[in-house]
Amino acid sequence: MSSRDAASRLTDAAPTASGSRSVARGSGVPGLLGSELATLFRRLRTWMMLGALCLVPILLGVAVRIAGGTRAGRGPAFLDQITDNGVFVGLAALTIATPLFLPLTISVVAGDTIAGEASLGTLRYLLVAPSGRVALLAVKYVVAAVFCVIATFAVVAVGVIVGAILFGAGPLTLLSGTQVSLAEGLVRCLAVVAYVSVSMLGLAAIGVLLSTLTTVPVGAMAATAILAVAAQIVGQIPQLSAVHPYLFTDRWLDFGDLLRSPISWDSFLDNALLQAVWIVVAGALAVWRFTTRDVLT
Repeated sequence: MSSRDAASRLTDAAPTASGSRSVARGSGVPGLLGSELATLFRRLRTWMMLGALCLVPILLGVAVRIAGGTRAGRGPAFLDQITDNGVFVGLAALTIATPLFLPLTISVVAGDTIAGEASLGTLRYLLVAPSGRVALLAVKYVVAAVFCVIATFAVVAVGVIVGAILFGAGPLTLLSGTQVSLAEGLVRCLAVVAYVSVSMLGLAAIGVLLSTLTTVPVGAMAATAILAVAAQIVGQIPQLSAVHPYLFTDRWLDFGDLLRSPISWDSFLDNALLQAVWIVVAGALAVWRFTTRDVLT
């Protein structure tokens, strides 16, 4: 974290002369949430990560425009459909970003939630708030979850815009062969954004948990990213198939059912249930750690 970020957080978190805290910019949890969101999105690092994610669909669209399309079955999903409809740039870019780039940025945000405050010495000021430790932890997680949604949406939105410019946009041919209007196709894209955002919530919870275990934010960030990669590697080993359904990464790319007619919501619900289990487990451990240990030093 930069010295400017540190000075900003110290200013926001420091108690005022009257004993109230400017960090809340209001009263209770809503004020604290607003402060944390403002802090996240005024950091240059946040915008640089979002910009890097947006480069994925831009580079993909330009590459396909220059080199031409590919045959069906080769490359990432939806890659062969880009030249026919630019909307698929967003979906193909999301398929590329989901295994590595998206988890990497989320690991940075989630891993910094508590460890970043502890390393700067601002955590003790945040805990002065009457909302308490559990509320602070919940707010930190919500901020990470908001970033999950915005980062996922950014990839698809930029991809759709770039694709429309380079290849045009029109009615979408779904995976089931049914053609739908452009408006319905864009709604399906939003459903995919929701699916992948939900997929990242379990990872965000793990990142917050790891952030409570250290005062070194880089360590929590790296550990979260490594776990995401390791889980995907385990998911590719047939001999470990018995544990695959329990991996938080197991259903990350199973959003194809949202691009069929009629829509099957089974994969969405199964993925949401899987992530909910990970959120509950990681959240419970994070609460235990955060409320029973000295996290101020």
